[in-house]
Amino acid sequence: MSLAQVAAAVGGRLHGIDAAEASLLVVDGPVVTDSREAGPGGLYIARVGELHDGHDFVPGAVEQGAVAAMTTRAVDGVPCVVVDDIQDGLADLARAVVRAHPDLVVIGITGSSGKTSTKDLLASVLSAAAPTVAPAGSLNSEVGVPLTVFRVEPATRFLVAEMGARGIGHIAYLAAIAEPTIGIELNVGSAHVGEFGSREAIGRAKAELVAALPETGLAVLNADDPVVRGMAAQTVARVQLVGTAPDSDVRADDIVLDEAGRPRFTVHTPRGSAHVSLPLHGEHHVGNALAVVAAALECGLSLPDIVESLAAATPASRWRMEVVERPDGVTVVNDAYNANPDSVRAALKALVAMGRGRRTWAVLGSMLELGDDSTAEHDGIGRLAVRLNISRLVVVGEIARPMATGAQHEGSWGEEVVWVPDADSARALLEEELRAGDVVLFKSSRDAGLRWLGDQIAADTKEGTT
Repeated sequence: MSLAQVAAAVGGRLHGIDAAEASLLVVDGPVVTDSREAGPGGLYIARVGELHDGHDFVPGAVEQGAVAAMTTRAVDGVPCVVVDDIQDGLADLARAVVRAHPDLVVIGITGSSGKTSTKDLLASVLSAAAPTVAPAGSLNSEVGVPLTVFRVEPATRFLVAEMGARGIGHIAYLAAIAEPTIGIELNVGSAHVGEFGSREAIGRAKAELVAALPETGLAVLNADDPVVRGMAAQTVARVQLVGTAPDSDVRADDIVLDEAGRPRFTVHTPRGSAHVSLPLHGEHHVGNALAVVAAALECGLSLPDIVESLAAATPASRWRMEVVERPDGVTVVNDAYNANPDSVRAALKALVAMGRGRRTWAVLGSMLELGDDSTAEHDGIGRLAVRLNISRLVVVGEIARPMATGAQHEGSWGEEVVWVPDADSARALLEEELRAGDVVLFKSSRDAGLRWLGDQIAADTKEGTT
């Protein structure tokens, strides 16, 4: 787009460049909000945060190669598109990019857990067929979705947009930017119930994705989640159910986990059946894969090609069932990017599958944003660890302490469970007691920091090698 087209798309006014020059100045490089990521031909978006004012970094972005900036005030010496509100400008520009590519197929993904893993899996499958853009990491916010859109090029065929929410109206806002024609609803759990107030409120927020789909679109709904299944009444798009329920349009059966906890299953679709082998760890990936199959079929891929791509998929985002085999025989499973009761239960079950005949450790930290349910949910996880016969449970941090209490009450556990105040204490314990053959899982909400502990333990061995 020329800078003049950018200005027209966002309703901005030009500064430091006249209209004729702006019509000739092409923005064909990265569009960024971090001046350090600017590059030749790029556009720098000067956001104002709590600690920093992006306008102060415009010169740095230009030094990196940016040809212009979007600002809320004039910055001399740099071509600028000046807007009243940066977020509005960000959203308007992203929407213009989507509409400038009428053949682009946009797939939106939301859910209380599994969004990023499903996004990575779908992007892997689609990119084997045609140029595909998907978020790096978990760019699923009002800033992340536009930044993902800005990576679309003329050759891009598929855009995968991960959509998160911290309140009613958030996903509707994101859907109005990316304008998806396929919407994937994974699940409605208790993540963020402290912010939303109830699981029903979370369901209303997540349903905004399928409510935004056009009549020609497709809503992919998890048939095994009653709240998600009920979203069929909230969309004008066609609906496909995915899951293990008998009436699922895309259904899995004969699910087994191999010795490494990797799922194998048979998928049945309107276009035939096939055997699927996933290289990812944990049975919870079966539901993610079914959603991918449904979306990819809608995108025109064949079932054999989809199955082949699923078998070749590798984790693209860090700290999501990330498995490291240490030289001394310890297996480290780092799944501590985020945590809610549903995802912790899934991770514990994966640990059991991976640890058959071995000693299993669950190092668990706090699950945040659970509101009044926090104590009961943490207690329930501790009790589940006992029922799953996890060998050792290490509970880290004050918020997570009810996990230890729950485990002790459920199984009259003594040394099998220990509570420690922080990650340093957990590390000292593990370095002293881990031995060859053990499998150790790290799981917590991101702000609890156990992903860093997982990295440290993965790099350690008894001999001190990495």
